[in-house]
Amino acid sequence: MSHTAFIFPGQGAQFIGMGKELADNFVSARAVFDEVDEALGESFSELIWNGSEEELKLTANTQPALMAVSLAAVRALETDFGVSIATGKYVAGHSLGEYSALAAAGAISIADAARLLRFRGESMQKAVPAGEGAMAALLGATLEQAEAACEAAGGVCEVANDNAPGQVVLSGAKAAVEKAAEWAGENGVKKAVLLPVSAPFHCSLMQPAADAMAEALAKVELGSPCIPVFANVTAAPVSDADQIRKLLVEQVTARVRWRESVEKMAEDGISRMVECGAGKVLTVMNRRTVRSLEGVALGTPEDLEKFASAQTQD
Repeated sequence: MSHTAFIFPGQGAQFIGMGKELADNFVSARAVFDEVDEALGESFSELIWNGSEEELKLTANTQPALMAVSLAAVRALETDFGVSIATGKYVAGHSLGEYSALAAAGAISIADAARLLRFRGESMQKAVPAGEGAMAALLGATLEQAEAACEAAGGVCEVANDNAPGQVVLSGAKAAVEKAAEWAGENGVKKAVLLPVSAPFHCSLMQPAADAMAEALAKVELGSPCIPVFANVTAAPVSDADQIRKLLVEQVTARVRWRESVEKMAEDGISRMVECGAGKVLTVMNRRTVRSLEGVALGTPEDLEKFASAQTQD
C-alpha cells in the first residue's frame, strides 16, 4: 500500500511575497498570518510580502516566516479543501521545518511555534560572533568524503546537513571549514562552496543556543502529533511529546539526517511526499535520494486545488 508524508522546508526556501496568494484567496490562510503577527507583536506578514530580501534573510525572521507560509498552506488544504494532514503516515521538516511539521500535526500551537522559532533564530545568531563561523556545501561528495574533510580540518568542523546523495553541508569555525573545503576540492569532491549564512548551524558551536532552547521549550505546551514526526536527529519516527521536546533541543547542534529520513520513509511505504509551503527545495532533493518518489509542492492556490481534486478521484 502506498502512503503519503507531508514535509516542510527549512532555511533557504524563503522569498519575498511567499504565501501572499494563499492569504488573498483563503480566509483560513490569512488567519494563520494574523496569528503569527499577533504572536510576534508586529506586522510580520508585511515583512514577508513587501519587506527587503536582507531583512527576510535574517535567521530570526526566516524561521517563523517559513513556518507561517507552510501552515497557511496546510490550513487552507484542511479548511477549504477538506484534506487532512492526518491522512498522511508521517510529517517531517528540514531543520526549522520540524516545528512546522509539529504545528501542522497539532503537537504545538502556531503562536508558540512562531515565538519559539523567532527565539531559536536569535539564539543561533548570538551563539557565535559574526564572522567566526562558516558553512560549506560539498557537491558531489559522499558522506564518507565529507567526514574525511572534517577530520582534515583540524578544528571545529562537522557535518551539519546530509541532504541528498552528493549534497552534504559542513559547519563550524571559519578557518576549519575553509580548510575542509580546500581539502575536499583536492580530494575528488566535485565542488566546495562556502555558503552565505549568518551563523554555523547544526554543529557543536551552537551549544549556547541549544541550552537557550531547552529553557524555552520547557515552558511550552507540547502534545503528541496526530501522526508521527520523522525526526531530523534520529531519522526515525517519534510521537511522544517528551521525546520530541528533547530532540528539538538536540537538533540545534546535531546533524540534519534528511537523506536517511527520506530513504527510511520510502522503505516504510511512503511513495509520495507533499511539500507544504515555500518553493520546491525538498522535492528536488528527495528525487535525487529516491528516484521513484512522487513529489508534490503545495505553495499556491492552484497547487492546492490540483492536489485536492486528485485526492477525491483516488
